[in-house]
Amino acid sequence: MRYDIRLTIAHDYAAPVGYARHLVLVTPAHLPPRQILLSQSLEVTPEPAESAAQLDFFGNLGTMVTHIAPHPRMEITMMAQIQCDPVPEGLNFATTLPDLADELDSLPSLLPGAPQHFLGVSPRIKTDAAITVFARETAKPWMDVRDIVVAMGERINRDFDFVPGATTVETPASEAFAARRGVCQDFTHVMITGLRALGIPAAYVSGYLRTTPPPGQARLEGADAMHAWVRAWCGKEIGWIEYDPTNAIFAGQDHIVVAYGRDYGDISPVRGVLRMSGDNLSTQSVDVIPLDAD
Repeated sequence: MRYDIRLTIAHDYAAPVGYARHLVLVTPAHLPPRQILLSQSLEVTPEPAESAAQLDFFGNLGTMVTHIAPHPRMEITMMAQIQCDPVPEGLNFATTLPDLADELDSLPSLLPGAPQHFLGVSPRIKTDAAITVFARETAKPWMDVRDIVVAMGERINRDFDFVPGATTVETPASEAFAARRGVCQDFTHVMITGLRALGIPAAYVSGYLRTTPPPGQARLEGADAMHAWVRAWCGKEIGWIEYDPTNAIFAGQDHIVVAYGRDYGDISPVRGVLRMSGDNLSTQSVDVIPLDAD
């Protein structure tokens, strides 16, 4: 399936901003054979004084942009075309939870994709007693690691309400868990916290998700959104799998990866520093358009 993707992010400032430096991480990743980036463009307005590609530790490719002249607004437009092949589910050869630690010990690697990077706390994933209890209740003795990932994702989907605006990008997982509501970022952070509490390596995935309108209704412009889901390591035999707790499904052909990180802070779409006073209003619009007939 080929997709055209268009993203617009706008930042409107209460007063003109002087110096600003941002890392923009919004272009779909090139991950053959699963995901092939066919074309892409990134436009930032006003035009930056400097712009340079930057590769982070985990292999995610972003663009660093610097503005020097005062500006009341910054707008980012990304356009890409991508080929996504179906993600085979395969047979379940996941290890059991008691054996997982031994398998991790047998892989003494610190390469970017090593599961050890996704085991402990990270800036936005902290140990939480209530989430740990939740995770231990979910992981039944007869389950292997893949079963636990699915059971936890399904339980979060069932027990939590998807409520846009109920949280912000700064809301910690513990707060979203206590409220039992939030958006995809919150569902993903809660699930990662729970999996790591069990000793299961879990990463944060940012990307795009194609949405399908109800039968007979036109597709809405901007109806798609940047999305988040979980990547979990299930042992040496099957390695990493990806699961979307917001929709209680494995990540599939409609899940388009942008980046992998320990949590949202590693791979937020736009982050940086700027000199400003007053508020900053941010808006976002995403369109994921299929080009091939289903």
